[in-house]
Amino acid sequence: MSVLIVTSVGDLVVDLHTDQCPRTTYNFLKLCKMRYYNGCLFHKVAKDFVAQTGDPTGTGTGGDSMYKFLHGDQARFFDDEIHPELRHSKIGTVAMASAGKNRNASQFYITLRDDVEYLHDKHTVFGIVAEGEGLDTLTKINESYVDGEGRPFKDIRIKHTYVLYDPDDDPAQLAELVPPNSPIGKPIDEIAEERLEDTWVPLDETVDPVQLEEMIRSKEAHTNAVILASIGDIPDAEVKPPDNVLFVCQLNPVTQDEDLYTIFSRFGTVTSAETICDYKTGDSLCYAFIEFEAKEACERAHRDMQNCLIDARRIHVDFSQSVSKLWRQFRQGTRNANKDGCFKRHAPDYRARDLDKGAEKENKNRDYVLRDENTQRGGSNRRSYDLVFDEDGASADNRQDCRNADRRKIQKLDDWRSEASHKRDRDRTNRDRNNREKLHISEEGGRRHDGHISYHGSSDRSYSRRNNSDYGKHQSKSRRRDD
Repeated sequence: MSVLIVTSVGDLVVDLHTDQCPRTTYNFLKLCKMRYYNGCLFHKVAKDFVAQTGDPTGTGTGGDSMYKFLHGDQARFFDDEIHPELRHSKIGTVAMASAGKNRNASQFYITLRDDVEYLHDKHTVFGIVAEGEGLDTLTKINESYVDGEGRPFKDIRIKHTYVLYDPDDDPAQLAELVPPNSPIGKPIDEIAEERLEDTWVPLDETVDPVQLEEMIRSKEAHTNAVILASIGDIPDAEVKPPDNVLFVCQLNPVTQDEDLYTIFSRFGTVTSAETICDYKTGDSLCYAFIEFEAKEACERAHRDMQNCLIDARRIHVDFSQSVSKLWRQFRQGTRNANKDGCFKRHAPDYRARDLDKGAEKENKNRDYVLRDENTQRGGSNRRSYDLVFDEDGASADNRQDCRNADRRKIQKLDDWRSEASHKRDRDRTNRDRNNREKLHISEEGGRRHDGHISYHGSSDRSYSRRNNSDYGKHQSKSRRRDD
């Protein structure tokens, strides 16, 4: 009595111990006939120990015995059939994975090494993998990569089960339980976390090494382009350099744009020949960009001008990898100029908003305009903006209003100064009058006693003393003048 188990990594032929374990082998054979194990995961693989399967939920907590389908829920589990002569002594031993004593259902395990003594007399051993009929498959299962709970990262499933020989008759109810077509894919009851499907194959096993290397480089280039686009170094990750522009380097500093235009025109129409110069000194940096009207002309120039002599210098020619011109076009809004918007990544029709747009409208009602002055040598695009008052652009009414406002301000200022002067004079007169009155009161109220003046009353004592002292000084000065 044997069963062929087809898995996603190979086949297994299991010989059953029907004489020693009739209930267990009956349950296993009938479940195989009703395609109960089709699609079941090997939900736990312990390296050099066991590989467990037989649960349609894929979690290790489910599964029903054949007796439940025949007799009801109360017959979900059946008793153990443990025999001392049936041991876990050889690799490929098949036994029931029970939930406890006499609680066997549908789950089973297969040992992955010899002499697993830990499991002796604990589970029902009901079969063994035939020699040469699946040991290599067990090796693949044992070497699979698993997580911390023993679940393989790439699913290993039972595809089909075929009963090669069954000595027992089938029950009448079995015909109703057998599906018309063999189930394919995941079981309906599976609730386990999704992993790599069993049909997944690594690229290095399906793609030529040269092609695989090219694919890896392409992905790395795209990743780098996305990084450059995110930091604003290129307008978009999918941008490509123009195929009609040549990069020429190792030029002689005396070589001019006109020379390059003349030399490269023999390959086709040249739309521009630009030697790059230092923006401060204007000296040549010994490299240039040649733009052709046609791609074919650019290719011919690249093929024929490599290592040619120009002004006693052997030049190097290559296809341009610069996207600075495209970047300037995006910045200046020349692409999709009929649309408005801001710069957005991954938008097929984005463009940069022109920052100078609407400046003319803003200056319409002002008495000043923005003066655009190029402050760098060599034709730099940097700008410096200064306020320049434009009286010609202002209306006559506005100028008259400004003059009237200035006159009113001057008149108010003169009035304020005159009023402040009068107020200071009044304050000075009042202050002198108060001092004289206080001095008079002090002279009347004080009496001379032993060379001192005593004062009756405590109010304004400090003021009377100070005024009396001032009066004494004044009298002494008068005597000196009389003498």
